[in-house]
Amino acid sequence: MGSVTTPATFAPVPRGIKRPDPVAVGTIVWLGSEVMFFAGLFAIYFTLRSTSPELWEYRTDMLNVPYALVNTLILIASSFTCQAGVFAAERLQPYTTRTPKYRWGMVEWFFLTFALGAIFVTGQVWEYAQLVMEGMPITADAYASAFYLTTGFHALHVTGGLIAFLLVIGRAYAVKNFGAKEETTAIVVSYYWHFVDVVWIALFAVIYFLK
Repeated sequence: MGSVTTPATFAPVPRGIKRPDPVAVGTIVWLGSEVMFFAGLFAIYFTLRSTSPELWEYRTDMLNVPYALVNTLILIASSFTCQAGVFAAERLQPYTTRTPKYRWGMVEWFFLTFALGAIFVTGQVWEYAQLVMEGMPITADAYASAFYLTTGFHALHVTGGLIAFLLVIGRAYAVKNFGAKEETTAIVVSYYWHFVDVVWIALFAVIYFLK
């Protein structure tokens, strides 16, 4: 007696379910690894601080806290301009519109974000130059090494974000139709930018206030 086979049946995929974008998910996973990287830098900083408290007390007096605070506020402001650019990208509006009302597009907001980020990095370079002139190069002691490593790696990450903004802006000019792919690119770059902003707030609190 032969066996009877029945065709397999599959439940239909419900409509209206929006799957996570793989690029966004990949970016979030990568940022998780970056969290571990900066956690390691914080660990180095606190370890050296615990072994050389007298050196920390002496060196931290050299820091220009009001100057660093202004530079920090500039970077925080760039997060708001970046998010405004994301909102424009979500409207699929790459450039400024004049009708029915005047409204900046993603490109203009991202250019402003780039300018603020560039001011922040330039400000850090100027601060480094002042500290070196006052006798604190990176090779001076444990505090100098910890200070330049933590803030320097962050400055490199900010510079990487600036390059990413230029690529997103260039892509907006290159494509004929600004669509979902360009919107996703803008969103994932904003994830990265907000991340480096949050990291700097933590660094600023530890280095310039807790000392």
